[in-house]
Amino acid sequence: MQPIFVLVHSPSVGPSTWDPVAGHLTARGYEVRVPSLLNVGAGTAPFWPRVVDAVRAGLRQVPADSPVTLVAHSNAGLFLPVVRAGLDHPVSGSVFVDAALPARVGPTPVATPELLEFLRPMAVNGRLPRWTDWWEEADVAPMFTDPAVRRTVVEEQPTLPLSYYEQRVPVPDGWDDHPCSYLLFGPPYDDFAADARGRGWRVAHLPGAHLHQMIDPAGTARHLVELAGPA
Repeated sequence: MQPIFVLVHSPSVGPSTWDPVAGHLTARGYEVRVPSLLNVGAGTAPFWPRVVDAVRAGLRQVPADSPVTLVAHSNAGLFLPVVRAGLDHPVSGSVFVDAALPARVGPTPVATPELLEFLRPMAVNGRLPRWTDWWEEADVAPMFTDPAVRRTVVEEQPTLPLSYYEQRVPVPDGWDDHPCSYLLFGPPYDDFAADARGRGWRVAHLPGAHLHQMIDPAGTARHLVELAGPA
């Protein structure tokens, strides 16, 4: 049975960051789900139990015996162990795309002390600006080639509470009892790719900026199929 691709977006952005890749995978004959982490509950943030609930909800119409391949972008990678543990569906593989990795022994902090030091002065009444507003235009512009796509991504972004980045995510024992792999776009995620290689995972490189899946969805889809397949 061909696994269903479950594309999990970073909670800092929205599901539209995966839509172009989903379209290419669907055109290649794969079934795809892109669960949204934006509406995890009125007045709530995507703390790890809510992320698990959102992915489970996205698979509600999928038979429980259907295998899935989990694909996580950016800091969604930190949630894959609890997502995998919380699903009824068999997980045939996990692919981390330019993503942070869970600690080898949990729990995993969502943000490093350095990032929290950067974020705390931005918070107003405990809530942060949208992710793209953290950075200078020179850092943001290379991630987008289409103004309409940029507008969609920017408008879709949530304003997360600082406490989201202060949370620690459990790492259940045995979560990686299936093939895991890593798709690197570029710095600063090359250190995570090296860590993935050190864990014995397959690693591929598709050079680009952090949202490269939107610029080259065909190439990203091709790599996902290859990484999800037999070694």
